[in-house]
Amino acid sequence: MKSNRITRLMQMLTTFQAGKRYAVTDLAKLFGTSRRTIFRDLKELEAVGVPYHYDAQEGGYVIEPEFFLPPVDFTLQEALSLLLLVHKSGGHIQVPFKRSALLAALKIENNLPAAIRQYCSKAMQNITTRGSAQAPAEMLDRTFARLQTAIIKKSKVTMLYDSFFEGKNIEVELCPYHLFYNNRAWYVAGRSNVHNSIRTFKLNRIKELQLTDECFTGPERFDLDEYLGRAWSMIPEGRLYDVKLRFLPKVAGNVAEVRWHSTQQVTHNSDGSATMEFRVDGLGEITWWILGYGDQVEVLAPKQLRDRIIQIAENMVRLNDQPQGA
Repeated sequence: MKSNRITRLMQMLTTFQAGKRYAVTDLAKLFGTSRRTIFRDLKELEAVGVPYHYDAQEGGYVIEPEFFLPPVDFTLQEALSLLLLVHKSGGHIQVPFKRSALLAALKIENNLPAAIRQYCSKAMQNITTRGSAQAPAEMLDRTFARLQTAIIKKSKVTMLYDSFFEGKNIEVELCPYHLFYNNRAWYVAGRSNVHNSIRTFKLNRIKELQLTDECFTGPERFDLDEYLGRAWSMIPEGRLYDVKLRFLPKVAGNVAEVRWHSTQQVTHNSDGSATMEFRVDGLGEITWWILGYGDQVEVLAPKQLRDRIIQIAENMVRLNDQPQGA
C-alpha cells in the first residue's frame, strides 16, 4: 500500500470509531476521492481482517466496537519505528502473518494521539525502503505456523521437500529445532532422518508438511551460531580456510564498511585498495560472493580458492564467447 492510502485507511478507521455510519458516497466526499477508490479501500481493510459490515438500517458502514484498542502510550519515535517496520521494511522481507502485522499496525495507528498520528503519516510519505529479491513464499504462514507449533511441542514432522541437491522431491522426517531468516528466505534447522544429521531446509521448498504424534528429545535451546560456526553464510563444509582478498579502490570503501563475517579483518592500503581477511568454514559460499565483484577483487589466498575463481571465470568467458543460442 502507498503511504497516501495508508493515511486514508487510518482516517477511515478513525471515522468509523466515532460511531457515525457513512455510506460509500459520504466517504468519497469526506476523503475527496472516488466511490471506486473507497470500495478498493474497504476491500483492503477486509483483506487484513478489519471486522466491518454494512448496516442496512442505518445506511452506512460500521466496525465491531471490540476491534478498537484502548489508547496506546507511545512516544513519537516508538510509533514511527513500529510503523516503519510494518509498512516499509515489512515489504522487503518475508514476514510471517504479514496481514496480521498490518492489522495490528492499523489498530495502533488509529489509537495514537492525534499529533503523533499526523506526524507519522506525513513522515511515512517521505520515506522509502528498497530491498533485495526474495524467494517466493505462497504458503509461508501455514508452514511457519506448523513448524513453530512442532518446535514448541517437540513433535516430529513429515514433509515432502523439493531438494535442490537431489533434483527431486524427497520425503523427510524431521525433528525441527529452530526457525531462522537468512538473506532472502526462511529456513528450519533440525535433525533429518534422511541425512541422519542436523540440516537446514528452506521453507518455500516444503511442498507438504504434517505434524506427527511422535515426540523427540532435543536441545532445550538450539544454538544457531554454534551450528553454523564459521560458515560464510549458512553452509559449513567441515574445513577452515584462511581467505585473503584485495579489493581495488573502486569498490574498496563500500566493501570494507560492511561487516561480512565475524572473523573479518581489514587493512586499508596506500593506493586506495583494501585487503580483507577471513577465516571461514568452506569455500563454496564465499566463492559466489567474490564473483559478484568481478574484476574488482583479487584472490590472494588460499590457492584452492584462487584456482576455483580462475576456472569459473574461464568457463564464463567460454560460455559467453560463443554465438548466441549455440
